[in-house]
Amino acid sequence: MATSIRQQPPWQPPQAPDFESNPISLIPPLKIWNSLTRKKESFTPIDWKHRTVSWYVCGPTVYDDAHLGHARNYVSTDIIRRVLRDYFEYKVKFVMNITDVDDKIIVRGRQQHLLAEFISKRTDSSTKDLETTIAALKAYLAKNLPRISPNTKPADVEGQAASEYGAVIRGGALNEAVAGDKEAKMKMHIKTAIVASKAIVSLERGKIGVDDFHTDAQDILLPYLDSLYGSSIDASDHSIFTKLTKKFEIRFMDDVRSLNCLEPDEITRVTEYGPKIVDFVEKIKQNGFAYVTSDGSVYFDISAFENAHNKYARLEPWNRNDTELQADGEGALTKKSSEKRSDADFALWKSSKPGEPSWPSPWGKGRPGWHIECSAMASDKLGSRMDIHSGGIDLAFPHHDNELAQSEAFWLDKSHEHQHQWVNYFMHMGHLSIQGSKMSKSLKNFTTIREALAKGDWTPRGLRIVFLMGGWREGIEITDDVVKSGSAWEDKVNNFFINVLDLLEHRSQINSGDDGNVTLALQKAQKETHEALCDSFNTPLVMATISELISAYNSADKSTISAETVSSVGKWITRMVNTFGLNGPASFSSDTIGWSGISIPDEARPYVYPLSSRRDELRQKARSQTLSVEDIKNSGSRQIQHGDEVEPYAQIATNFEADLHALAASSTLSKDVLQLCDRLRDVDLWDHGIYLEDRDGNQPALVRPVTKELFTARQEKEEKERMKLKAKEDREKDAAAKADKGRLSQLDMFQTSEYSAWDDEGVPLRDALGEEVTKSRTKKLRKDWERQKKLHDAWRLSNS
Repeated sequence: MATSIRQQPPWQPPQAPDFESNPISLIPPLKIWNSLTRKKESFTPIDWKHRTVSWYVCGPTVYDDAHLGHARNYVSTDIIRRVLRDYFEYKVKFVMNITDVDDKIIVRGRQQHLLAEFISKRTDSSTKDLETTIAALKAYLAKNLPRISPNTKPADVEGQAASEYGAVIRGGALNEAVAGDKEAKMKMHIKTAIVASKAIVSLERGKIGVDDFHTDAQDILLPYLDSLYGSSIDASDHSIFTKLTKKFEIRFMDDVRSLNCLEPDEITRVTEYGPKIVDFVEKIKQNGFAYVTSDGSVYFDISAFENAHNKYARLEPWNRNDTELQADGEGALTKKSSEKRSDADFALWKSSKPGEPSWPSPWGKGRPGWHIECSAMASDKLGSRMDIHSGGIDLAFPHHDNELAQSEAFWLDKSHEHQHQWVNYFMHMGHLSIQGSKMSKSLKNFTTIREALAKGDWTPRGLRIVFLMGGWREGIEITDDVVKSGSAWEDKVNNFFINVLDLLEHRSQINSGDDGNVTLALQKAQKETHEALCDSFNTPLVMATISELISAYNSADKSTISAETVSSVGKWITRMVNTFGLNGPASFSSDTIGWSGISIPDEARPYVYPLSSRRDELRQKARSQTLSVEDIKNSGSRQIQHGDEVEPYAQIATNFEADLHALAASSTLSKDVLQLCDRLRDVDLWDHGIYLEDRDGNQPALVRPVTKELFTARQEKEEKERMKLKAKEDREKDAAAKADKGRLSQLDMFQTSEYSAWDDEGVPLRDALGEEVTKSRTKKLRKDWERQKKLHDAWRLSNS
């Protein structure tokens, strides 16, 4: 039966091993959500005998800094790669490309070049700057904000934007539909126009420097200068473009390393593949699936491909006629050609126009289309078929669908009737969203990775935890609840590791028995984790399972758990967080317990641990009123050493002993020593990132680093104390005001010029004009009189 163009075509499952005849070659029962079928499929690598997985991932287009949306893609990819490598013990050959030639890069490189020229040629006069920028603002308004007249004065742009696009600015939609990416882009254009118009007004009034002016106006100047001069630059000078791409490739790799992503096994770059891409396109043409136009461009012939019983748009056939997506896939510099056999046909090779870089080809000077680069590079590294291809979900159509078509056209063996399947499993990572819109460079609604880490908004571990809790293919929207959930999970695991290590270090006796509940909980967690990871890398379930195991451990009676069980739980959870990349470079096979950040600095340990023990002893005796002067004279300090790292901890220990000795003659020794112990905990060590957590009974204080959660908890506690103190002060002020009000006798309270006659109790009978006070007025005055009597009686009593 024929397959509808709106339905995905059949998928060819990889040949599975014969487990009965090859019992040694058992592979895990892993299933992966496959975008080619939109369901979970059993995962069988092509080279299952050697447990090798081939994987190609679409890398970045390097024309700007990577943002948190990119982090979502590459961190989630890294998690799956680690699980395949460390948990399922596959050898993963991981190839990533760098797109260093495409329309966005050409435009951005050209724009930056032209802006630098424009600024370098400016004179001391700002007249030319103003004229050019005003013209740029008009062009920007005409193209991006059609409801605002291009002739609107710069001073009036903000008001016109509020009038014409008020609903969008307030978060609404342009039409009746729900606000989304179109509205986000519109808000970006509004912001750009307002910032630039304000800069123009400020320059006209002499209230802004030229450098700041260019910074504020650059987003309208860049496209305008390119429209005027872009075609006239010397595009044979590839450094105009490569200085941009090299810079941002280095920054991208630094960013993903800072997020603890593994290095790719191989990196490919489009600029290094010119001749091979030409050969790839030529082979497709020879196979009868491409044609050349008169300008030297080469297009993929979708009709010819489908007429040969192949399938186009395997991933998202329902989008194959989406002209907006098609245009986006072709790039901003691509002009519509009347020679295309179908509007849906896409460029394999683009003839280069003036102002665009080029490489030689049989069809004339040109450059690769966006989609062909991945086909050529992935095929060169991984051959005619690969296990996994991945990327962001926004690449599914047209980029990945076009990749599949042209690669299958290249590898097609015409001696076989069946179509070629270039990729066995396609995996797409979900979006990261902010207020309903995906995070995107083009929308400028992003926070760069380096900004987020530098500001402390995120840590590499915290970000990875959020992605683990959200799953790899589902979209994630960053909300306060999401952030809190991630922080709570991290804090729970942090406390678990600290307490387990403390228990193992200070346990006086090792129990030979075990109540079994924790052991059963561990076995249950291991089983559920294996099932979850086999279920298309279901990390949200694994994260919940780890949390449940920690809860079971925390609620257990520690006196009934053997050290071996405690160690087993600690080591298994450590192996899992290591597998997920939550512990820096630590290995899955590591036999240690814990992750980075749970120990105080090494240079502090020789001073802080003896100091903590000394404090425990003094504090216990002071609380039991058995502290003596001899106890404080027995110094527990170490001889001070010198060095920037050691000095503060040694000095804290020395100061503590000095302060103790100064208390020797105190008549309230125990009280003063307890206060000194509190200061050591809450101020001296806290200010150096170390906290002594006092515990019940005779347990020693838990020595731990100050974490973000501890710091936040202290801030909240201090805020509550401030609010409590303020409430007390307000109550006292109210009481004082009432008391002061009570000084006045009820007999005298109405003795004013407002009245002319009173009864024996001082209640007014007539007003100032001699008119009798009304009954309703008298009733109210009587109530006021009674209230004042109570206040005055209370005041007399308190002052008697």
